[in-house]
Amino acid sequence: MTSSAGHFTLAVNAFADGDLNTALAHIRVAAAGDPDNPVYAASITYLENRLNHGAANAYASPEGFQAFVRGGGNTPLYENTSAALGSVYREYMAFHLLDIGTGDGLALIPALETTIDRLDVVEPSAALLENLERQLREMGRPYRAFQGTLQDFAAQTGEHWDVAQATYSLQSLPFDERPAMLRWLREHTDRLLLVEFDAPDFRNPLAPERIQHVLARNQLGLAEYAGNDTVIQGFLMPVMWGYFDRSAGRLNYEQPAAAWSQQLGEAGFATVTTRLIYPYWWADAYLLDAR
Repeated sequence: MTSSAGHFTLAVNAFADGDLNTALAHIRVAAAGDPDNPVYAASITYLENRLNHGAANAYASPEGFQAFVRGGGNTPLYENTSAALGSVYREYMAFHLLDIGTGDGLALIPALETTIDRLDVVEPSAALLENLERQLREMGRPYRAFQGTLQDFAAQTGEHWDVAQATYSLQSLPFDERPAMLRWLREHTDRLLLVEFDAPDFRNPLAPERIQHVLARNQLGLAEYAGNDTVIQGFLMPVMWGYFDRSAGRLNYEQPAAAWSQQLGEAGFATVTTRLIYPYWWADAYLLDAR
């Protein structure tokens, strides 16, 4: 007899093949066999909504993401991230900073120091960037903002920064585009602060061990947001099922911290140090300091 976890695997593979009805049928069987697992119940709602209303990008509307990053384990995660960034900023008397994928500034704003004499931010989301700019203006902090991806930004500038940073954002770079962007950063900054999760290699998201990792970890994550449909249906479920969606571009291309360190070295950074930021529910978060 197939277990609930086995039916989840069957659902994922059906979903990847575009067969939402079969995926939903397997998830319903999984939920009947393990009604206490929040992933199954949330997945039923997500797949029903998708069948009725179509797909929705997790970042299309900022409400789910903003509620997500300001709750649960994200509170200590971002507090530790900001503290780690601020400790680096205080090493300088004055420096130029480039922040890639700033979002609405949850990591950047608490870390800001007067030693930053030029601040440039790059963010694809217009809504998140608008919120960030409002905060910077209210602080009286001079800045320059670019709405777009790192690839777009790199194609339009030849400037140089003392420090560049990316907090949980470079994982959005597709695997085949990542080496070129890391080389560009090596050419345009003296130091790169990269904060990412030590996640398993997701080059093959349909590998059985990857599917079971997603199931187990999201069970932990959903428990932190029990009853919060804004987060669960507006962010966590689109991200989780997005790993397996062949009909749309992936949102995340995660990999282990060791792979990040290796790629930074291949991009030309001479030294890369790694420091644990926080043992997060999805995976441990690390600061990679590359020079």
